[in-house]
Amino acid sequence: MSIKSKVFATAATMTMVGGIGAVGLLPAQAATPSCGGTCVSGVGQEYGPAFVLDVLRQGEKVGQPVILFRTSNSDPAEDFTYATEGTVNSFYTTYGLVSAGLAKTYGTDAAYEAEYSPYGVESGLCVGVASTAGNDTPVVLEPCGASSKTVWVVDATDPGTGPAYYPLINGSDTNFSHPFVLHYPGSAYPTDMPRPQLNTYTLQTSAGTTPAVYNNEMWANEDGVLPG
Repeated sequence: MSIKSKVFATAATMTMVGGIGAVGLLPAQAATPSCGGTCVSGVGQEYGPAFVLDVLRQGEKVGQPVILFRTSNSDPAEDFTYATEGTVNSFYTTYGLVSAGLAKTYGTDAAYEAEYSPYGVESGLCVGVASTAGNDTPVVLEPCGASSKTVWVVDATDPGTGPAYYPLINGSDTNFSHPFVLHYPGSAYPTDMPRPQLNTYTLQTSAGTTPAVYNNEMWANEDGVLPG
């Protein structure tokens, strides 16, 4: 499945995918010039745009780990495109990719698949998990459009979400009160060896009267060509 619905604004701005349209704007830019304005790059709040989502060693195969790596406009491992976009309801009613429970809880939230597209060439592989999301489930490349495991839901309702960064719930989630979200391992740094692999983990919030989601579980997407 590769449905380029272009629901989300991809002009000369950096947009977080959330709602039908842009929800939070940051200065523009995604990855190689060959991929250009059609590409997006995943950015975590913990380290900001200095590091983006990357496919380890540019491996174009099922099960290849997804990591964070230093931003570069010459690294095709940082090239991703939207394979499918819409609301959670559309992923349930139109594509049949998520559960009725997920649609009931997050139906109006935006959702998408991020397809690995080195130099702008679609691979048919999307960022996801190989098994139902849980604590420490590794994030890898999986076939796009095959199951809920490659769907990511933009959680615009949890406490601590800001104007640009949001938690991303994996579409295979079954724990709707404490969802499993895209997570960067605690105490890890992108230049560590071996490279730390992203995983899913229970949504974590700080204590206090105004709880906030931990910044290693907050994400945004950059559109366009990354700086060198």
